[in-house]
Amino acid sequence: MATVTPTLPIPSAGAPPTPEAWAAAFAAALPYAAFLERHGTTEQRDRWHAFHGKVVLTPPQRQLLGSFVRKMPVLVLAGAWCGDCVNQCPIFAHFAAAAASIDLRFLDRDALPDIAAHLKVCGGQRVPVAAFFSEDFTPILFYGDRTLSAYRAAAAAQLGSSCASGAAPPPAQAIAAVVSDWLDQFERVHHILRLSARLREKHGD
Repeated sequence: MATVTPTLPIPSAGAPPTPEAWAAAFAAALPYAAFLERHGTTEQRDRWHAFHGKVVLTPPQRQLLGSFVRKMPVLVLAGAWCGDCVNQCPIFAHFAAAAASIDLRFLDRDALPDIAAHLKVCGGQRVPVAAFFSEDFTPILFYGDRTLSAYRAAAAAQLGSSCASGAAPPPAQAIAAVVSDWLDQFERVHHILRLSARLREKHGD
């Protein structure tokens, strides 16, 4: 007797995830501390904690983040082992601490390959990549790898590695530049959400 292969409700190859699929991925992801606890070694966690302590938000930056009113789910594809994640992801934790509207979760790069496949940078599975959504998980922005100021510094120094060890954190001035780069993206997404006609009608504002 011939074997009948069942037809499964799988999207065609390359089809982007639906809002429901993004929401499921977000639900499977972890808050900052829980992500490090599950996926990081003691040494890796120490590096993340050390960098977290080097990040300082200015009063205007805190004021800006505190003014965010629209719910902003942010799913960060990351690896606890990745130097670029060490030197960027703790920044997001500072943002989320300053803005109650930011719902921040971290997803290990290898945990959900079907989701990670849609967060590639230049054809590669680089991390970190932040996926920004509206409250109903409509995608707003994907942004990741290194920020512009970090790439300028890397180009000037002729660095060849796309993911360093994280053993030598950047100086304070470089950290501040990357914080500013990332805050620009968070602010941009908030403006998109805040000015959305659909969301303004929903919330009556």
